[in-house]
Amino acid sequence: HPILHSFPTRRSSDLKDLIKRLQPDCFEDIIALVALFRPGPLQSGMVDNFINRKHGRETVSYPDVKYQHESLKSILQPTYGIILYQEQVMHIAQVLAGYSLGAADLLRRAMGKKKPEEMAKQRTIFAEGAKNNGIDPELAMRIFDLVEKFAGYGFNKSHSAAYALVSYQTAWLKAHYPAQFMAAVLSADMDNTDKVVTLIDECRDMNLNVVTPNINACKYLFIAKDEQTIVYGLGAIKGVGQAAIDGLIEERQKQGEFADLFDFCQRMDLRKVNRRTLEGLVLSGALDVFGETRATLIATLPAALKIAEQHSRNAAAGIQDLFGITPVVDQQKGPGTYHRLPEWPEEQRLHSEKQTLGLYLTGHPIDRYLAELKQFTSARIVELKPTRNQTIVVAGLIVALRTMNTRRGDKMAFITIDDRSARIELAIFSEGYQRYRDLLSKDRLIVVEGEVSVDDYSGGYKMSAKNIYDIDQAREHFAKRLLVKVDQQKAGNGFVSALQKILHPYCEGFCPVVIDYYRSDAKVPLLLGEEWRVHPTDELLHRLRDLAGSEQVDVIYR
Repeated sequence: HPILHSFPTRRSSDLKDLIKRLQPDCFEDIIALVALFRPGPLQSGMVDNFINRKHGRETVSYPDVKYQHESLKSILQPTYGIILYQEQVMHIAQVLAGYSLGAADLLRRAMGKKKPEEMAKQRTIFAEGAKNNGIDPELAMRIFDLVEKFAGYGFNKSHSAAYALVSYQTAWLKAHYPAQFMAAVLSADMDNTDKVVTLIDECRDMNLNVVTPNINACKYLFIAKDEQTIVYGLGAIKGVGQAAIDGLIEERQKQGEFADLFDFCQRMDLRKVNRRTLEGLVLSGALDVFGETRATLIATLPAALKIAEQHSRNAAAGIQDLFGITPVVDQQKGPGTYHRLPEWPEEQRLHSEKQTLGLYLTGHPIDRYLAELKQFTSARIVELKPTRNQTIVVAGLIVALRTMNTRRGDKMAFITIDDRSARIELAIFSEGYQRYRDLLSKDRLIVVEGEVSVDDYSGGYKMSAKNIYDIDQAREHFAKRLLVKVDQQKAGNGFVSALQKILHPYCEGFCPVVIDYYRSDAKVPLLLGEEWRVHPTDELLHRLRDLAGSEQVDVIYR
């Protein structure tokens, strides 16, 4: 069956096609697959045996080609001769050795716990029972060894059937109603930020559009707007309680959408919606619908709250403002106005989303580096292939980090990096961990040199790290030169002294600086001396671009 072909690679991208092609008669196989796909040293081989036997690429035997008995065929036929369920272990003991159901359950427990003294006792009982049933003693003991080998990983079939039914139902929903299904799953786990992050990534893999929070459109839970769009749930914003959201939605239903920040503050019950709640809504992007920058909204919030509080006091006292204090959108006309500021830099905007949503929703910190990273990395993570004795370079944001102690007592680390195309796990052994531990923290962009290999456990790829750099270190390591373009007019207005002042704090680096000087009739590159080699950090590039122009500064790579 098609679903069995997909499982060795565990590619969820094939799910929609596979589920639509599933037939009810394959449900027995799904139950078996649920039991097979659990961590364990035997599981990988059992999966391969199961699939090969299913498709006729391996002889079906009961349970082994060399050691099998006809009486076991009816027991093992549903799993193509693979001893998979605990019930099969018990049934084999009944048929071959005459065990009662109670005694068979004791055998199952003993095999699961692997207690030597108990197993020795059970072996004797099994041998005696098989002899009394006329079974060849050597064959009986060979089958007992096979049963013991697999019983430690056996799964309860009734549990497997229940899990399989839920798996089939949810997989069917995910395949046929992807937006509705993912909205429901996100809502179920909206209090667990780590799960929300993973599920949003899954939505992107499924080509579903997750709309940013919007107080004029969102509800408490995630909802499906259409077949390809999910509207963010306000309940997933940190610091925004359900009482505040319920009040917001109720007011919106009664009086219509909110017009601006001042209208929103005046219409909300400030006992439920405090300043922290409002800041969370702003930082998450839920108030972007008002058409103002987030910097403007944060700067204006104190004045908006002051007006709302006065409005609330007047209403409580039965006082009607004859002058009708309304927010005039003009910075020069008093306290009821927006204090307009330019939008935050992308890094600050994304940080605010991470702070309130737990993830980067409208962008990714790696986005602004993609064009630059492309010049010295080997490939995006999704394009990686195993390399033997060949070093490759990849970059990504650290999204998961765990450490463990080695047998010698040293520490090593496993990190997962994400470059928005895919993820890969890196193993950093003790020597590398001690060397690079300062660079290993979540949400940090790193560049890694190492080798890629197949991960036998997950079926995907893994990577061993030889060298790790942050973006500034990687730029210095891989860059050929830092180029600053200057025309005749620019160079004559104190440019040289300003350039000297900017470069001086970043000197003693390894990256040469070249001034690409040009005028109407000539052009020449001027290489600065050794003492002007720099560390090409983000801060230096930012200052140079402020001086020379954003398009006039570039890092040239090999």
